[in-house]
Amino acid sequence: MPGRPKDISGPTTLDLPEIAVPDGPRIVFDSTLAHLLLPMRRREWDTWEAFLLAWRAAELSIAPETDLLTPLYLGEHWRRIGMIPYTHQLETARKVIREMGGRAILADEVGLGKTIEAGLIIKEYLLRGMIRRFLVLAPASLCLQWAAELQEKFCLSTVIARRPFEFTHYDFVVASLDTAKRAENRAAVMAHPFDLVAVDEAHKLKNTATQNWQFVNALPKRFFLLITATPLQNDLKELFNLITLLRPGQLGTYRSFRRHFVAEGRRPKNTAELKTLLAEVMIRNRRRDTLRLPPRQAENIVLAPSPAERTLYEGVTSFVREGYRRAKGKMAGLLPLLTLQREVCSSSFAAAVTLYKMCAGTELEGDRRLVELLELARGIAENVKMEKVLAILEATEEKVIVFTEFLATQAYIRHRLARAGIPSLPFDGHMSGPKRDYIRCLFRDSRDFRVLVSTESGGEGLNFQFCHIMINYDLPWNPMRLEQRIGRLHRLGQTKPVIIYNLSTAGTVEAHLLRLLQEKLAMFQTVLGELPRAMVGLGGEKGFEARLFKILAEANDETELQEGLEAMGEELRALLGGPAEGGMEEWL
Repeated sequence: MPGRPKDISGPTTLDLPEIAVPDGPRIVFDSTLAHLLLPMRRREWDTWEAFLLAWRAAELSIAPETDLLTPLYLGEHWRRIGMIPYTHQLETARKVIREMGGRAILADEVGLGKTIEAGLIIKEYLLRGMIRRFLVLAPASLCLQWAAELQEKFCLSTVIARRPFEFTHYDFVVASLDTAKRAENRAAVMAHPFDLVAVDEAHKLKNTATQNWQFVNALPKRFFLLITATPLQNDLKELFNLITLLRPGQLGTYRSFRRHFVAEGRRPKNTAELKTLLAEVMIRNRRRDTLRLPPRQAENIVLAPSPAERTLYEGVTSFVREGYRRAKGKMAGLLPLLTLQREVCSSSFAAAVTLYKMCAGTELEGDRRLVELLELARGIAENVKMEKVLAILEATEEKVIVFTEFLATQAYIRHRLARAGIPSLPFDGHMSGPKRDYIRCLFRDSRDFRVLVSTESGGEGLNFQFCHIMINYDLPWNPMRLEQRIGRLHRLGQTKPVIIYNLSTAGTVEAHLLRLLQEKLAMFQTVLGELPRAMVGLGGEKGFEARLFKILAEANDETELQEGLEAMGEELRALLGGPAEGGMEEWL
């Protein structure tokens, strides 16, 4: 690549090399030097090299088969930082630019580098001179990660905008969706439109009635990227809303879409036609088709609870079943009971928090059963799961992530680790984005902290491929969220086998769920790209949790509980192994 010329006072014309166009004439570009340098004076191009690449981009409009400019421009930088873009990432960028007009849903499975794909597309459009301003909308906790990725891998210095002038005065902007939609910021964005808008975690835009959907829909934008690993979670209408946001009219009206493509049970029909329509706006790469990651090694550990833990679990389960029967099977108002049942599977300390809140409630004040359960929970000083965690940590010097769903359990784990002389770091959704990013970097780089105790927030967005051992202290009642946890470690950049320890106590619904996931779904050995469509068959993620709770609450004993879970497991397996007409992966 030639450098900036030392003397530009020579001829008034610049002769550029001839361009060979496939199946067409040879074209020679000519222009005045003053006209060519005008974009540089306006700071449209930072360097002479970028200007020449922009000129090369003009050739692409004549020869679209020519390859991307970004790998050429950033090749030396990528070599210095050790980055090698994967074939599927480059192919995704090519397809979005050449065939989709820069408006696409990037729907790769977790861990395949959707951020890299988005960065490639943004950089490519900048080099071609087709955009000058771009806006990335991401969850607040991921803004710093986005800014760092764009800077490190694509040499794009962005500002994380919080105030109106930052949206108007800067061309490369990252912001949280909640920040951007504030009235004063919204006015600034509308008055100074961005050429390209990218939205991360786009599945949160599934409802047209929300302010988020309406704000993004109203944004002026020429190019538009929606980034999500789960374009469909609970209902085909969610997918329709995303497509309509991206390209209105692609699937017609919702009434015609539902009549033509939705069968009973919210399953798709006419999938060949639907697949064709989706392929025009969506790209979904799957791990099994794109790369080979290190294997997963899962060890499912079922522990015998202490007598006090067993008594507490049975007491809570009995109380939950009675509450469910009083409600006559109606789920409305049963959320506290569902939460309590999940918490008692996690730890006595998590259950104690909800029991205390329920005892303090006006409707339940004075309920002797609740008071007895609370006193029982408060009397338990240690949980058997923690002893196993300590044993696992003693057997390795590697970094380890311990996952739990509940803050009270997290606090207990960290307290016991401190007593054992093992420093740990917390990670949860109450932390600000900068603090979470700081904790992640501290965990990665510090020798003093080799244990991170994370709540469910660690299962979203941030990457921990520098760590390869995880302990599930408790299991979410949702296989999708469990897969998301694993995907934080088992992703691009991981070089070691991922070791997963799943803890449960015998005789609990958690132990039965673990067996169901292992035997029916082979959850911990393979990446279940087909799992989302099986979840749709069971009523979505919320439907899965509700089914599990219903089976538990309606069972009179352990045998009925096992039979109910066995039946649901068989239904899941049938959905996963069903014909293509019902398979999400066949029409995404």
